[in-house]
Amino acid sequence: MSDFDYDLFVIGGGSGGVRAARIAASEAGARVALAEESRYGGTCVIRGCVPKKLMVFASEFCHVPEEARGYGWSMQADGFDWTVFSKQLRTELDRLEGVYKSLLDKANVERFDTRATLRDAHTVELSDGTTKTAKHILVATGGHPVRPDIPNADLGMVSDDIFLMDELPKSVLIVGGGYIACEMACILHGLGVEVSQYIRGAQILNGFDDEARGLIADAMETRGIDLHTGTNIVEMCPADEAEARDADAAHMGAGVGETGAMVGDSSMKGTGQGRSAEGKTGPVWVKATSGREKVFDAVLFATGRAPNSSGMGLEDAGVRLGRGGKVEVDDYSQTSVPSVYAIGDVTDRVNLTPVAIREGMAFVETVFKGNPTPVDHALIPSAVFTQPELGSVGLTEEKAAEQEEVEVYCTSFRPMHSAFIGKPDRVLMKLVVSKENRTVLGCHIVAPGAGEMIQLAGVAVKMGATKEDFDRTCAVHPTMSEEIVTMRQPVRTA
Repeated sequence: MSDFDYDLFVIGGGSGGVRAARIAASEAGARVALAEESRYGGTCVIRGCVPKKLMVFASEFCHVPEEARGYGWSMQADGFDWTVFSKQLRTELDRLEGVYKSLLDKANVERFDTRATLRDAHTVELSDGTTKTAKHILVATGGHPVRPDIPNADLGMVSDDIFLMDELPKSVLIVGGGYIACEMACILHGLGVEVSQYIRGAQILNGFDDEARGLIADAMETRGIDLHTGTNIVEMCPADEAEARDADAAHMGAGVGETGAMVGDSSMKGTGQGRSAEGKTGPVWVKATSGREKVFDAVLFATGRAPNSSGMGLEDAGVRLGRGGKVEVDDYSQTSVPSVYAIGDVTDRVNLTPVAIREGMAFVETVFKGNPTPVDHALIPSAVFTQPELGSVGLTEEKAAEQEEVEVYCTSFRPMHSAFIGKPDRVLMKLVVSKENRTVLGCHIVAPGAGEMIQLAGVAVKMGATKEDFDRTCAVHPTMSEEIVTMRQPVRTA
């Protein structure tokens, strides 16, 4: 008998942790336990990918009546009912959480529905003080959204809060320009919310192909989303407080009210002013770096995420943490403590659900199946579910041009579906090709369904396909994606 209670103890019941636990138990015969302090399924199932994609589906129906009329149908929309949708959404998330629990139970993984922290290299402590020992410990605690460090930031929501809203706001300010910010901007606009977006940088979707993100920004503005680049928040406070301050200023001829507290003073930080007893906020007054002042029904901060590594006893046990609290690991997901491994967003490598799952499977291969398997983070396809969607795999034109001379094959056009009814929507198909060996270094698609397309294109790019391999592939006509295999001449070299 082993001196340990378990062969493996997993901390975290998200997609990566659950996959590693059940594969280690069912395929490798390991004795496995898993602790989850919140809900099974983690960010992806409960607070991220799944509810977000369902909201994307809901938001896309706003265009259906208009488009249907363009095709000869008589159709009228009566408006979107958030209460109906959110009730069904929560039911679906409950069902999926049940599936995750069932998968663990069927694999004979012992579940602890509580918080677990690291006591030492082989011991975890549950919130009730109970300790469990394991030969190997896997940290798969994920990450969480963060608010900016500004006064009254608690008046704003983060992405976790979106799915818990009792009702839709009439107007919202989204702060941030990354994929979460842009996806939520498109979703909420599609559901009938007036959306403004403040982006600190010069363009949305930093890190993605410049041409692709420029087209998406144009499409967002054309649809009615109020984008402000080079803009951030200077001050924010409850709208009624700003109104009272302005009234005092008008009465006293100064910008200080009777309390002597200027809006934005650090004494107001974290006071929660403007919140009701239920924890809701009323309208929020916001002043931007541009000088613009406006009241919004809600503010959403999509300003980054951080690993869930704090307060877990990791450093006390000898686990080395890096910048921002990420758990530092090697190519096999092993930490500085040999018996402790970490996967997923807590390691801040490539923060995508399928990547966490693959890291979990590679961990099981390495530790329990005797097959050392490094994690492959190269050429990972990804999708941004804006409207239109962005699908991307490989290098952007900008990154590719930094390492070698490339040819760029690119086309942008109005697809048949839009052109027929006079809509201005455009799509983009782009290949970045090595001039030296003709390998396709990157593929970028902006179009409805781009996420579905890039999954298939990702197979070819991962295999090292050349431009000539694409050229030899017969087109499927009439489709948008056929342009990927019909572009014959480069539009430029870089």
